[in-house]
Amino acid sequence: MNDDHDPLRRTVIAALASAPLLSLADTRGAGEIPRSGSRILVAYFSRSGNTRVVAGLIQRGLGADLFEIRPAHAYPEDYLQTVAQARLERDSGFEPELQDKVHALDDYDTIYLGFPIWGETAPPIVRAFLSAHDLTGKTLIPFNTHGGYGLGNSRSVLVGHAPKARVLEGFVMESKQERKTMERVNGWLSDRPLTSLTSDRS
Repeated sequence: MNDDHDPLRRTVIAALASAPLLSLADTRGAGEIPRSGSRILVAYFSRSGNTRVVAGLIQRGLGADLFEIRPAHAYPEDYLQTVAQARLERDSGFEPELQDKVHALDDYDTIYLGFPIWGETAPPIVRAFLSAHDLTGKTLIPFNTHGGYGLGNSRSVLVGHAPKARVLEGFVMESKQERKTMERVNGWLSDRPLTSLTSDRS
């Protein structure tokens, strides 16, 4: 079904994306954050909100705990600037600093790890998350969104960065709203540039 013609789906996504979600970040002295007691953790990175929606659905469906992976220094708001920065980080092997790490990771047996596919691979911040946590003996289940180019080498990144975890097949969904929006707006501007609007008034 075309997302552009499914107002119910858009409404649900907007509601879920704006809903407050339980965070399990190490609050560095701010006190313990209540947890559900589940042995399942849903950890995710999301820039535009698509992966966040999937994470929320999984967390609610399984009664799991939730952790948002965030870089210490946020990526640019501009989409193209983020693409350029992520490409440089990927090509250099750079792993950004995390804003927080998971508190009491030993409490979890299974981790659902969500992220968008950037440049046909896992984003650098996800590599940083994997490097920063010992996932020995954990079951790791990915869930991913992508803009039409598939999973790329993201699975090999998970296996390489968490060699002692059991990596299972996960969930994948094409979700290219941001790129489609950018292309449509640019196309609209190209069809009727500002110069023609100005000349119409004269």
